[in-house]
Amino acid sequence: METETLAVLMFPAVIALLLLGLQVSFSLIAVGFLFGWVLYDYRVGIQLFNIIQTTASQFLLTAVPPFILMGCVLERSGIAERLFRVVQIWVGRLPNGLALTTMAMATMIAATTGIVGAVEVMIGLMAIPAMQRLGYRNDLIAGTVCAGGSLGTMIPPSLVLIVYASVANLSVGKLFAAAILPGILMVGLFMLYIIVRGILAPPAVPYADTEGEGMTLGRKLWLTLVGLLPATALIVAVLGTILLGIATPTEAASVGALGALLLAAADRRLNGRMLRDAFLTTVRLTSMILLIVVAGSMFSSIFRGLGGNDVVRGLVDAIQVDALGLVLLLLAIVFVAGFILEWVSVLLICLPIFVPLLDLYGVDPIWFAMLTFVMLQTSYLTPPMAPSIFYLKGIAPPGMTTRQMYAGVLPFILCQIVVLAILIAVPSLATWLPTVLVTGF
Repeated sequence: METETLAVLMFPAVIALLLLGLQVSFSLIAVGFLFGWVLYDYRVGIQLFNIIQTTASQFLLTAVPPFILMGCVLERSGIAERLFRVVQIWVGRLPNGLALTTMAMATMIAATTGIVGAVEVMIGLMAIPAMQRLGYRNDLIAGTVCAGGSLGTMIPPSLVLIVYASVANLSVGKLFAAAILPGILMVGLFMLYIIVRGILAPPAVPYADTEGEGMTLGRKLWLTLVGLLPATALIVAVLGTILLGIATPTEAASVGALGALLLAAADRRLNGRMLRDAFLTTVRLTSMILLIVVAGSMFSSIFRGLGGNDVVRGLVDAIQVDALGLVLLLLAIVFVAGFILEWVSVLLICLPIFVPLLDLYGVDPIWFAMLTFVMLQTSYLTPPMAPSIFYLKGIAPPGMTTRQMYAGVLPFILCQIVVLAILIAVPSLATWLPTVLVTGF
């Protein structure tokens, strides 16, 4: 059997192991080892050990643990509750004001944690009871929470961006800068849909229990300053230092983790139990992500060694696509892969195959990265798999059905498709800002 055929068979082998219930990382390692034995014989152990050593020596990945620690501490620091109250003061009386509050808070939380899923759980626990009390429909509640939680994929400092930069050998600072305008556009479309729906079909009690009712302007400004200043300072400390080239991602993440600890101390929530929970969660999530990174590196290395890149290149040549056709084909692969794999696995498997093709066709890597992030975020929401739905099920009240959840995310998926189309039509939306900002990393 030719090695190229074995390379193709690696993918159904992984899918088969996943369907049997084996975890993603162990499925990738097992397939990599078995198919690597054909290529390297008994030396496969040495080859895979070299891959582990190479992956472990990537300095950029050291930014993952402090970013996760920052997010874990912020979950318990009280910053989310303060942001929720502050935003509700100013937008609570707009059509679907509480849904707008939830989306705005999700954006700010995503800009301080960068952890996909954590944003959704944080805002869901606060927003779902309040929105149900005011008569919001369950589908709007579900869609708002899921779509807001998905912003952890797109809004810097996202772990998705960091892992992508590590695998594709791109600047983290440039990826962070490139994601700003598409992220703003996506949030803007989300909010536009919420407002239009609030005008056409307002909730049962749209303006009841408004946070700022009867509050003086001075009091509102003071609460806004107290509520927004810590979060803004943390965002500037993390993103600003990376974008301006002052600090490496690891240094900025460490500053963010320290800032989160200080915020927790200022809110009198810093104690031994909270620290223990935060560190244990950080170790667990970091281990999971880095194990998948190593497993994906093993899989992609064996795939390339078996001639997989030649197979993919031959397939692209056979269907005779131009640069745009190639981009659309690769995005479709990412979308389908997002149904069955976690985002880390998708990046680790696909990018080593995609990058040479993108170079061959002269596709801007920063632009393609933004398209990939939007596609990953779309697959995060899209039925039937929809990881966002699984997160929501863990915190949703009994009266919220799966059908309502699926119906709720569909309008937001359409908004994401619109963002994708705009990015394809106007690449400068992703490529302009990285050329303007001074980025050193």
